[in-house]
Amino acid sequence: MAPVATEHERGDALAEDKRNAPRNGDASHTSNEDDEEDEEEPRLKYTSLTKNLTPVYRNGDETSTFLVGGDKLVNGTHNGNIHVLSIPSLQSLRVYHAHSASITAVSISPFPPPLPVAKPDGTNRLAAPSSDSPSRSLAPSNSSPQTSKNARQASIPVIPSNAIYIATASIDGNVCVASLIDPKDVILRNFGRPVQAVALSPEYKSDKSYVSGGMAGKLILTVGGRAGTSSTSNAGGGAAATASGWLGTIGLASSNGRDEVLHSGEGAIQTIKWSLSGKYVAWVNEQGIKIMRSNIRPESTETDSSWKVFGHMDHPNRPNWDEVAGICKPRIEWVDEAGLESDDDIYETPRSLDADDRSRGTEVSNHDQDLKIPASAKREKLVVGWGGTIWIMNVSSGGPHGRQSGERKAGRVDVVTILRTDCIISGVSLYTPNLLLVLAYLIPSENSNPSTNASNTTPKRGRNRRDNAVQPEMRIIDVNTKEEVCVADTLNVSRYERLSAMDYYLEVLPVIKASSKAMMQRGTLEVIGDGLWDATMYPTRLFSSAASVRSNGSNSETAPSVKAPSGAMSESSMAATKANQPNFTAMRRQGMKIFIQSPYDCVLATKPTISDHFNWLDGNHMYADAWELLNKHPEAASGLPENPPERAPDTPTKGQKSLVAQSSLADFLADNDSQSTSSTSRNPNSQAEKEKRRLGEEWVRQLVDDKKWLEAGEVCGRVLGTSSSWDNWIWVFINANKYDEITPYIPTAQQRPPLQSLVFEMVLGHYISQDRVRLKELIERWPPELYDVGSIITALRGKLKAGDIREATTRDGESGKDWRILKECLAKLHLYNGEAQDALRCYIQLQDAEAAMALISEYRLVDAVSDDIPGLVLLRVSKEQQQTCSLSELEELTAEPIQLLVEEAHHGIVRPETVIQQLQARTDMRPYLYFYFRTLWEGETLSTPNRVPNGIPKLDPLDHLVATEGQALVSDFADTAIPLFAEYDRPLLIIFLKSSQSYTIETAAAICEEKNYIPELVYLLSKEGRTKRALFLIIDKLQDVSQAISFAKEQDDDDLWNDLLDYSMNKPRFIRGLLEEIGTSINPITLVRRIPEGLEIEGLRQALIRMIKEYELQDSISEGVARVLRGEVSMAMSRLRTGQKKGIKFDIESATLSRPPSRQETKNTQIRIEPSRVSVKPGQCTGCGTSFVESEKQALIAFHCGHIYHLGCLLTYENGDDDVEDIQVMRLLKEMADSNSENGGRITYGQGVGEKIKRALRIQNRVRDGCPHSVHKTEA
Repeated sequence: MAPVATEHERGDALAEDKRNAPRNGDASHTSNEDDEEDEEEPRLKYTSLTKNLTPVYRNGDETSTFLVGGDKLVNGTHNGNIHVLSIPSLQSLRVYHAHSASITAVSISPFPPPLPVAKPDGTNRLAAPSSDSPSRSLAPSNSSPQTSKNARQASIPVIPSNAIYIATASIDGNVCVASLIDPKDVILRNFGRPVQAVALSPEYKSDKSYVSGGMAGKLILTVGGRAGTSSTSNAGGGAAATASGWLGTIGLASSNGRDEVLHSGEGAIQTIKWSLSGKYVAWVNEQGIKIMRSNIRPESTETDSSWKVFGHMDHPNRPNWDEVAGICKPRIEWVDEAGLESDDDIYETPRSLDADDRSRGTEVSNHDQDLKIPASAKREKLVVGWGGTIWIMNVSSGGPHGRQSGERKAGRVDVVTILRTDCIISGVSLYTPNLLLVLAYLIPSENSNPSTNASNTTPKRGRNRRDNAVQPEMRIIDVNTKEEVCVADTLNVSRYERLSAMDYYLEVLPVIKASSKAMMQRGTLEVIGDGLWDATMYPTRLFSSAASVRSNGSNSETAPSVKAPSGAMSESSMAATKANQPNFTAMRRQGMKIFIQSPYDCVLATKPTISDHFNWLDGNHMYADAWELLNKHPEAASGLPENPPERAPDTPTKGQKSLVAQSSLADFLADNDSQSTSSTSRNPNSQAEKEKRRLGEEWVRQLVDDKKWLEAGEVCGRVLGTSSSWDNWIWVFINANKYDEITPYIPTAQQRPPLQSLVFEMVLGHYISQDRVRLKELIERWPPELYDVGSIITALRGKLKAGDIREATTRDGESGKDWRILKECLAKLHLYNGEAQDALRCYIQLQDAEAAMALISEYRLVDAVSDDIPGLVLLRVSKEQQQTCSLSELEELTAEPIQLLVEEAHHGIVRPETVIQQLQARTDMRPYLYFYFRTLWEGETLSTPNRVPNGIPKLDPLDHLVATEGQALVSDFADTAIPLFAEYDRPLLIIFLKSSQSYTIETAAAICEEKNYIPELVYLLSKEGRTKRALFLIIDKLQDVSQAISFAKEQDDDDLWNDLLDYSMNKPRFIRGLLEEIGTSINPITLVRRIPEGLEIEGLRQALIRMIKEYELQDSISEGVARVLRGEVSMAMSRLRTGQKKGIKFDIESATLSRPPSRQETKNTQIRIEPSRVSVKPGQCTGCGTSFVESEKQALIAFHCGHIYHLGCLLTYENGDDDVEDIQVMRLLKEMADSNSENGGRITYGQGVGEKIKRALRIQNRVRDGCPHSVHKTEA
């Protein structure tokens, strides 16, 4: 046997004053109107189930033992009755009388029962006994007549979740094992002494074994037994064997099964629990806690470990233990670590963490790491509460770690934590891996006030009278810190004054992850009901509705009526279930279910939902937290389960409208993490929004009452959602003069209905007089539709006219800051009001160039400021900059408005004379007038700049046209522009003087002479014809021989050359320059001869050599040019001669196509050809356009250009009737025609030589100028 474990000492006792802390005001809690202001929210939600268990307490019966598992709740009473109820509906499945005295323990096999899953082969199969068979009383004959009365109960469907066995123990010495499905499958065994505990084997269906113990102090293993029989234990001695004789009188066989004493000799056994895996059995006797290995699923190395004890912990070591041991019933709980709640989730939400992310069952405390449990060991967790001590242990298979070599232990027990409390443990279990649930029974103090209720003074059977007990508490303790995580909840149960710690029970339904296969598996039962629970709870409805399998296809009128058994759910019970809807809702909540049972009450504790949390916050006036919660979880306002029930089948059953019928086992048992549903989630947003608005206003009101105006304003921006609420609270802030606190949060989006415009006008009016910076921000941020713009404009103008804010007014060390802000606001408001010109005037006064130029460009408003051109030009130039900036900087600052004026000058909107007149009127505007002239001359505008980014001038014809037009405009004011160019841009002056002809030469010359601009003056003198003076200026002033020579070359005047030579003869430098650069302009011999003898000229030799070389070069160039010219002329003449020698090919039409004109036709025809109307084609006469034929009668005259004429057509080409030669031509043609007729159609020119010469001269005179065709005249 393992050594006794040593308890961990606790530093200090749990704070006892927590017991009297304020409690939740639920129906299952005490209500105290004097609760402290800082009430702590309970960690559990309590719901009373007493009204749902009315049949249990019928006829004054009381609960003596209690058990929940899977979908079943089993309640044993002091009258020996067993009530089996379904979960979550709490409808009675079966009630039977098993004992003649109080039931002390109950056990179920298998535990926990399997979840109900529909199977096609068993959907319509019922238990063997019919619904009319009475339930049998299993208790001895001395049971009460009422309880032994035959009762008609509903048959229970044969499904896996119902295929369980229920074992009960009683102080009458009997253990009863009964099947839930088959009332005949029951075994009753008498042990001769009161039995305090019983535990069915998890495999009872196959091995028919269970363990029991009681006052005899023996742990007895019972195996076997025949159904429907009663027997006497053979392990209890003669008295026990004798006690079994009475069963023979009722026909039940005896001596069935065998008993084996597993352990004895350590006092009465009070509790026995089989582990969830079935491998271990834990029990408690007077000496302590025992753990042994069972015979179920032994490993290959554990063949000899069956029923061996390997763990022992002594009973609590506390003062007066012997006195309180009688009322300290030990509580044992094998914990399903996979079914614990998560440490991270305080409240139940529609969707929690994924199963893979949760740490349930993986870490109970850091102490586990120190235990060094082998990875191969399969650990089970055991929690034991006894007296005021709690043990948390890990039980696992044994290993080769014995004291002696080769020894192997049956198992291993590792104590994780030992807690010592100031109460008696009435129930204990794990809530999360690190939180412990403790049902605490407080030991009454001596000065407790006894109960004065005389009606409750009669002691109950089997219990001593107690009138000074206090209410039990539910505590949640952190396993690691050993401290309570919250204030203990005091439970309000009936007649608690007379109850002891043994009267309370704590049972837990763990969070069971229903597999997706089980969730989705559906069969015939779901078609005719609303899921498997519908068939389990209301089997009679399967055969009483139109959806029954037996009555498939029949309607409700013709279907046979089947009378429901007495146990079936009636319409009244359905109505009662609807009345208890809150209880039923609590039963269907997700997560762990904690049942607290007393003799007169049953309380269900669950994790609070988001709705519970929300209601608690709202009820405790924590509106901020409530609003935040509702904002994150809108479903919290619905007050209904977050996951709605699954959709009802298409063919509803008769009782399908009941609330109970809409439940499902998956909704009750499945964890949020594993639950999957295809139904559409409830949408509570409309209700949530209403609640948010209500909470928001309460929140704001709470802050306003506390004078937290700044926070209240911020909250208004978050929570207020209607225009009426905004109007109300804005006026509250305005009346309290708290503009700054509410203004940033006033909604600017259009509301329906919209907010009052007066609200915005009041705020803006306040800031006009108090805070101009905030005013500017609001006007920029608020849409103008929210307020009356005209009213604000009037207020601003009034403020500016009042005189207290001027341009020179200083604020925060800045001059004119408020004035500028007011002007900017006024400009924006003018724009909002469609008054662009007024806005432009404001921007010009502010010298806000960007805004003004953008406004001018967008609205074309240059004409609006044509009366203030200087103001427009100086938009970006301050007075200080006018004095300090350079010309280039001023040009850059004024470039945009100048270009705009130039552009408008081209458009004719603002004429140049308007600009020039206004700029000339001010003496300080001369630079800007120059900028205007130069920009206008160069054609630079905003839309057509004269340069591309790389600096290369644009060659766009449009730009050239604009520049040309600009130059013409400047020329109109040439006398005004010349002084400006002379002052600011001399290079442009000479360009302008050479390009323009509109200026007065005398005026320009005077200006140039005044400024000593010699090149410009020389140009003007030469333009006047005063070349000699101009030349002497170049020589005297500039002393530039090169320029003088160039000037003389330009003028090409011999007198000017003589003047230049005369002036240069006494200047060696000039003589050398003439020799080097004069070239061929004058005869170099003349120049050399005029050089005075004896004059020393530096570099004369080099100058002469250069001159000679230049002449040689010129001669060589001339000779080369002559050679090239001769070659080109020769080639051209050769091409001409070759072309003249070439023949001309053309086609002659056949004689049949045309005939020569007759004599009469020739005589009467006046040949007048319009050359421009005849198109020349090969083979046709250029004069008449007729094609030539083979038998042509007239002579043909051809020219080298390719044109061919009839002789008659050539002679008459372009001659009028009044021409002198026309008569001779006609006479010649007549003679030729006559000769033609006389010679048989052949053309002859007379017989004599003189006649031929005469005719030839006439033809020569006609064609001496070549081809008369008009094309040649055009080319000439």
